[in-house]
Amino acid sequence: MKALIDGFLKFQNEAFPQRTELFKHLATTQQPGTLFITCSDSRVVPELLTQQEPGELFVIRNAGNIVPSYSPHPGGVSATVEYAVAVLGVTDIVICGHSDCGAMTAIAQCKCMDHLPAVSGWLQHAESAKVVNEARPHANDAARLSSMVRENVIAQLANIQTHPSVRLAQEKGLLNLHGWVYDIETGSIDALSADRRTFVPLAEQPATCAITAKPANAA
Repeated sequence: MKALIDGFLKFQNEAFPQRTELFKHLATTQQPGTLFITCSDSRVVPELLTQQEPGELFVIRNAGNIVPSYSPHPGGVSATVEYAVAVLGVTDIVICGHSDCGAMTAIAQCKCMDHLPAVSGWLQHAESAKVVNEARPHANDAARLSSMVRENVIAQLANIQTHPSVRLAQEKGLLNLHGWVYDIETGSIDALSADRRTFVPLAEQPATCAITAKPANAA
């Protein structure tokens, strides 16, 4: 805790004074443009990766960057997605997986999780990605995990489109969806390309988008 408290004191004495006007503005309002959904892994820091200031990202973090499909009994993720889209009016949603993901490793290696019933139940929301990944050949365990991370991002993009707020915003042409995979060692990000149906380096193709929304009456 000492490190956390020391960090807070540094923030209060150094970082906060440099952004006084920003925090004064944010004290009564927020207008984030992006909902960023990623893993709870301590090595993944959305604001650091994207160099965003407070108020610019609305963030969901959980084990495996998972978005359960919409159901009559929505939970915290569903409520946060709905609020971000229907109330805050975000124009983009990013689902970001990452290398060396513990949740995806457990799935890819079929690890026994009897001692972690809550984790095991939660990861059932990645079952479709697991089925696809297991049906494909992989050169080694590292390749299997890398593929699992990517398939999970694709699966969660499908899940999030079952949410009414997301579908309605897409139909109005107001919401784009992005699928990213962050590599911890290199700092690079691969993005899912709607055109190529594969992941491409975001640094080389910064306009890459997984699902570009078009109004329902668009040609």
